Amino acid sequence: MSRINGFVGRRHFLKIAGLTTLSIGSLTACNEIITNRSEIIIPETNPNPNPVSANEAQRRLVEGNRRFINQSRRYPNQSKRRLQSVSKTQYPYAAILGCADSRVPPELTFDQGLGDLFVVRVAGNIASDEAIGSLEYSTTALGTELIVVLGHERCGAVKAAIKNQPVPGKVGSIVDEIRPALPQIQQRTNDINDSNYEQNAIINNIQYQVERLQNNSAVLAKLIRAGRLNVVGAFYDLDTGKVNFI
Repeated sequence: MSRINGFVGRRHFLKIAGLTTLSIGSLTACNEIITNRSEIIIPETNPNPNPVSANEAQRRLVEGNRRFINQSRRYPNQSKRRLQSVSKTQYPYAAILGCADSRVPPELTFDQGLGDLFVVRVAGNIASDEAIGSLEYSTTALGTELIVVLGHERCGAVKAAIKNQPVPGKVGSIVDEIRPALPQIQQRTNDINDSNYEQNAIINNIQYQVERLQNNSAVLAKLIRAGRLNVVGAFYDLDTGKVNFI
């Protein structure tokens, strides 16, 4: 197997992800729903020589966030020795699908270091094809057993979806991936401007993106059924720094 700076070679990754039997067109689409999910092949064993269970991974994240809130951060795994160690290979114990918002950097909010988290960030923490493909890599090639969809308070992307107005450029493609998650309530003006409505919409979007990861990726779905992956949602409070798992 070929490795470059700790990354599994492309051909081997496609093989273990079960994508070698797909057409180039399907590969480009990356995560279209596959009718016969039994054809998807996942590694027989976790590629991480010291795998971290989903429960243990979530415990570490909770503990790290507690340190962050209490201003008792340890700044773990940030030494030169750690830098040199992970330059050869990586086995992050958790993957985060988070929003690109500058106020919500997962490595800081969970008090983690180099090689601890596999972070995918995009506005609105949406489960795009690119995000799903990245998370498939993290789980099949690196052995991550926990994926956290991390949304946050006062999310601008969710606000744009609530307003339901034209947006410039390609921002609209992000908003379109959030709109189905909006609460199904009568959207009167006073409802839309209500802070409770906005918070409910953010929570709904987190849960919706969790479901998209499970339903739009045959790879992740098979790992979940095999008991080797858990996908959960979490909400970050901008005012306190606290992460609540939902």
